[in-house]
Amino acid sequence: MNLRRDVFQAIADPTRRAILLLVASQSLTAGAIASNFDTARPTISKHLSILTECELLVQHQQGREIYYHINAKNMKEVADFIEPFRKMWDERFNKLEAIMKKYK
Repeated sequence: MNLRRDVFQAIADPTRRAILLLVASQSLTAGAIASNFDTARPTISKHLSILTECELLVQHQQGREIYYHINAKNMKEVADFIEPFRKMWDERFNKLEAIMKKYK
């Protein structure tokens, strides 16, 4: 049975979140990504593999190089899942702020 990794487990790791931030604005090779971390390249390769399995990153080959770029469609699905929670917390903070202003 082929189980796809869970997207939320993937983004729970701070290194993988940092990788997503790096490739959000431009496609990068594994070597270019690894150069931003004080971690062994095989470790970064494992992180890239997990992000690719979750379909948060997409690979494309240019000549001999493989570039990684963000899969905006799947990142939007993550954002859509989180949005109701963000709204709930915004409402709670706004209520707290109103109460605090009232008792200043």
